[in-house]
Amino acid sequence: MRIAGRIVAEVLSVLKNSVQPGMRTKELDVIAARELKRLGAIPSFKGYPPYGNNRFPASLCVSINEEIVHGIPGDKIIKNGDIVSMDVGSIYDGYQGDAALTVGVGDISPKAAELLRVTEGALGAGISAARDGARLGDIGAAIQEYAEARGFSVVREYTGHGIGKQMHEDPLIPNFGTRGSGIELKKGMTLAIEPMVNIGDWRTKPGKDGWVVYTADGSLSAHFEHTIAITDGEPEVLTVL
Repeated sequence: MRIAGRIVAEVLSVLKNSVQPGMRTKELDVIAARELKRLGAIPSFKGYPPYGNNRFPASLCVSINEEIVHGIPGDKIIKNGDIVSMDVGSIYDGYQGDAALTVGVGDISPKAAELLRVTEGALGAGISAARDGARLGDIGAAIQEYAEARGFSVVREYTGHGIGKQMHEDPLIPNFGTRGSGIELKKGMTLAIEPMVNIGDWRTKPGKDGWVVYTADGSLSAHFEHTIAITDGEPEVLTVL
């Protein structure tokens, strides 16, 4: 999983340095697919889930502005002032890695810049709470407290998740919660923690394609994610270079 995680981190680094005004979102998907192949990985998202008729058609999720998650890359043009969330999953030797980040394109508003800082900070708070002997609710509470103390809301209808040989495994990891509640966290658990934070209300609405999710009030949303491992000390972040 360390290798799968590093591959995700490397792909996201390339993507972050590639985003620019005038690009179509499908160009980012081409880059992600190319980099995953170069690094010997299989894209986790393409064809997901492996049943049903509405399978995800790309290697990368690209969600812009009021799009929270699961945006399908296509002909949409990225503009100056947009915030762009990119979510990558890789499979290497049967194990999965999953991470996401949101970047500002060109001159973004001060509020959008604050949203990015707070969402990344909320991810850090959630990771710090993920310790052997802690409770699952400690992660969500840390994320929620961090974001709400700074005037933002956390999405409640989509969550983080366990991860290993499958992209989505138990447990679900809400981005809100009560400290001391939920299952006990144990050394060796691997989790994908992913706060989604909105400038406005936390509620969401689905898009017509069955994948993209929007903020219900049209406000901006950001998304940051890391795959981590619970250890006997500090949690190990697997999706870093």
